[in-house]
Amino acid sequence: MELDVYKIDGTKSGEKIDLSKEIFEIEPNDHVLYLSVKAYLANQRQGTHKAKERNEVRGGGKKPWRQKGRGGARAGTSRSPLWVGGGSIFGPKPRDYRQKLNKKVAALARKSALSYKAKANQIMVVEDFDYDLPKTKQFVELMNNLKISGKKTLFLTNGKKENIYKSGRNINKVNILEANKASAYDLVNNQILLMQKSAVQLLESTFN
Repeated sequence: MELDVYKIDGTKSGEKIDLSKEIFEIEPNDHVLYLSVKAYLANQRQGTHKAKERNEVRGGGKKPWRQKGRGGARAGTSRSPLWVGGGSIFGPKPRDYRQKLNKKVAALARKSALSYKAKANQIMVVEDFDYDLPKTKQFVELMNNLKISGKKTLFLTNGKKENIYKSGRNINKVNILEANKASAYDLVNNQILLMQKSAVQLLESTFN
């Protein structure tokens, strides 16, 4: 699959880049992609939730009233889960939500995500560039020139580009990552996958 390489002014450079068929043109595996996204989202959870159960609530040591003779239900403590101020029944406890994914499964999920993007014509390649200073205006101009302003965009760079990252991090619907650190979730959670030319090679090298 060949794609045009765009300049930062939005015009075609006349150069084309060939995307690997083994990565961008496979038959996507929906189940593997689902497992990868589910694991990614689960791994974002802190798992620090906590509610006190009956034995952890303060107070309630004294029997509220005598056992018989009042005409009401018997009660042994005011910290029963049925009472206001009582403990929770099977309340949440801190736990680890992390899910493991085999390397081959994770790789197949990323290939599936990239193949879906390629089939939908949602991949764009821009020439290699960097900014001398962080400036959001420069990145906004790039988005406008490529006619993708306002679209949810993932921009993949070749390695760490601090000035590019700082220029685009405050723009709504824009996410900037190093190409070798993009997960399957990152790759599918956008409308446009924008990559620097050398970032394509870096991305493909992560599958070797």
